[in-house]
Amino acid sequence: MNASTTMTIRVPAALKEKLDRLADGTRRSRSYLAAEAVSAYVERELAIIEGVQRGLADVEAGRVTPHDEAMDQVDALIAGARNRKA
Repeated sequence: MNASTTMTIRVPAALKEKLDRLADGTRRSRSYLAAEAVSAYVERELAIIEGVQRGLADVEAGRVTPHDEAMDQVDALIAGARNRKA
């Protein structure tokens, strides 16, 4: 079982009321729902940060495509798709 710890946060009263309604409607505790929400937020934000860091590493290593070249490739793909559709 994962170890857990206690955190105290401040939320607007309206948000607490919504969390109470959600807890009642799902038969889950406020604590469980709040932990799930924080977990999902942290995972999403870390994925964004890690993606940016990978992109910066690619730039530093020269693994990039100039904008004009990328746009030429996109335009060619669009033109090819249109030709196949016609």
